[in-house]
Amino acid sequence: MAEDLTKVRNIGIMAHIDAGKTTVSERILYFSGKTYKIGEVHDGTAVMDYLEEEQQRGITITSAATKCPWKGYDVNLIDTPGHVDFTAEVERSLRVLDGAIAVFDASEGVQAQSETVWRQGQKYHLSCLVFINKMDKIGADFEMCIKSIREKLVAHPVAVQLPIGQESSFQGMVDLITMKAVYFKQEEKAASFW
Repeated sequence: MAEDLTKVRNIGIMAHIDAGKTTVSERILYFSGKTYKIGEVHDGTAVMDYLEEEQQRGITITSAATKCPWKGYDVNLIDTPGHVDFTAEVERSLRVLDGAIAVFDASEGVQAQSETVWRQGQKYHLSCLVFINKMDKIGADFEMCIKSIREKLVAHPVAVQLPIGQESSFQGMVDLITMKAVYFKQEEKAASFW
């Protein structure tokens, strides 16, 4: 039986190195039910970092793809490298995508490779969701990150969620679509929201 292509989405994860692309990918796999535990980059257990060199260095070198289910759809999730040396690898991946998730470190905002992959995404007219990661990190600043996206990428992000706190006081988010606050202390609690 042929796969119903109207129920397939190709989504890429793109960002500057160390923004947390693979970590975000691993959470997507876990919360979608694709994996039974969350792989960690620093432990070398991330599903998406399958090459030995990636596991040793803790960075993505080549794009990795996997399929995960989500609400009746099959999502082909593609985790792209963030290091400038692998920009051509990102370019090859973006050509097949329906959309992308651009991950930004909340304490850094837009960084050099963020600008590069953003421009690459624009070249292919990709719809892009912005994910501000590491809100619990020292120096995390949601507003600074949004301002950086507006100014450096000349983009117009619209928040659909707002963080509750930042740095060590980060405790959840407010979903502006459902108008519900979600508090979490551990990752398993976030799964009930989705």
